[in-house]
Amino acid sequence: MGGYTVGKEELENNFEKVYELFPILKERNKQHAGTLSGGEQQMLAIGRALMGSPKLLMLDEPSLGLSPILTEKIFELILRIKEQGLTIMLVEQNAVMALSIADRGYALKNGRIVQTGTGAEMLASDEILESYLGQ
Repeated sequence: MGGYTVGKEELENNFEKVYELFPILKERNKQHAGTLSGGEQQMLAIGRALMGSPKLLMLDEPSLGLSPILTEKIFELILRIKEQGLTIMLVEQNAVMALSIADRGYALKNGRIVQTGTGAEMLASDEILESYLGQ
């Protein structure tokens, strides 16, 4: 099995990038992951994913269980990662936050795509507002 390995120089460069995105992780680099806050654990999970220099970052409910302040911070970080050119596939219950940073959005009903569009189009859709956002 041909696995992808990251060289020492690339690994060190990736650490620097992760610490730049998540400075709190540098402060806590000797701390056990289980003792980090929920938001810090999410940052660590995203940071670990970024260490392998992915072409696609897949995130499943990154705001689950987080306070509104931490949710906002996580989405700011996701937006920063996106702005650096990394493709992100995001599954998120907080549709307003997700669609506000999304290039494309997809609405599912019973496992089928029922609507698609830009994030802005989806947020402006009466059907989406009623069915998925309760507005």
